[in-house]
Amino acid sequence: MDAIIELSAVDKVYQTGKIDLHILRKVSLRVGKGSMTAIMGPSGSGKSTLMNIIGLLDRPTSGTLQIGGEAIDLEMSDAKLAALRSEKIGFIFQSFNLLPRLSALDNVLLPSVYRKKGRSDRHERARKLLAKVGLENRMTHNPTELSGGEKQRVAIARALINSPEIILADEPTGNLDSKSGGEVLNILKQLNAEGKTILIITHDPKIAAQCGSQIQILDGQIGGDHVAR
Repeated sequence: MDAIIELSAVDKVYQTGKIDLHILRKVSLRVGKGSMTAIMGPSGSGKSTLMNIIGLLDRPTSGTLQIGGEAIDLEMSDAKLAALRSEKIGFIFQSFNLLPRLSALDNVLLPSVYRKKGRSDRHERARKLLAKVGLENRMTHNPTELSGGEKQRVAIARALINSPEIILADEPTGNLDSKSGGEVLNILKQLNAEGKTILIITHDPKIAAQCGSQIQILDGQIGGDHVAR
């Protein structure tokens, strides 16, 4: 399987005064295109930092990174990183990160505002995505009028609006009851079946067990090279 994400000897070091904090240490991994992978580890293990680097929200201190066939230069401009992030990656967060004063439809549209597609095309796609996640009757509702599971389904639709190849989900079921969490996980599995590459940060071994591959991270290390298929 072709790799869609590749990291080689990635370090992440934060400097706090005279102290260097090594968050990631020589992390190397390959994630196959179309795979569904869980990233697991205790609090402070480095899994969120790893997700942020893969998501181009943070830069490694050293090492090499390739996302969706594009080599990521450590000196790449913020604007270029933002453009690549918008094109290649969709994000789903535990806390949903929806704007409370916007409707479900407008929240889904937000990442597409600066894309070249016309307004009517973007609106049509947003409506279709909300229907895909079962919210065709909730498009005009604000987040305060939605349940936790509905909010997360809006977030999934938002993650898909720019047709990214990769979906990064940070504890996507963490704030949900078991029924809603199961519904969200089923949507992610369906997206994976349709060809999306899914990475899930989770502390729940039951969720990890439903992924095709698991990456265990501890003290900033994953125990050498790892291939997720």
